[in-house]
Amino acid sequence: MPALLPMLLTAGFVVLAADKVPDFNIEPTCRSATNASPGRTVEICRRDEREARAQLEKDWSRYTAKDRASCVRLSTLDGNPSYVEVLTCLEIAAEAAKAAIENKI
Repeated sequence: MPALLPMLLTAGFVVLAADKVPDFNIEPTCRSATNASPGRTVEICRRDEREARAQLEKDWSRYTAKDRASCVRLSTLDGNPSYVEVLTCLEIAAEAAKAAIENKI
């Protein structure tokens, strides 16, 4: 039973963390992205990340808590979190849910 306590505490944290758009440090992400993509500048990356964050702030509540937590977790796995990745993940999850309802899967 004591082994369950850390899991329960961590699970609660993930849900609470998903209640609002996370605060990411996008600088390492943008530096990494420019190294991997010729022609992509840090400024372009920052702009894309700011636009994605603004869209997330606008639409955050329309996504499920489960999808928000999952997409944030996936985006932070490699240590270079990205609002663009979170937004893309959430849009895909929403479309998949919509298709499942329409197709009664």
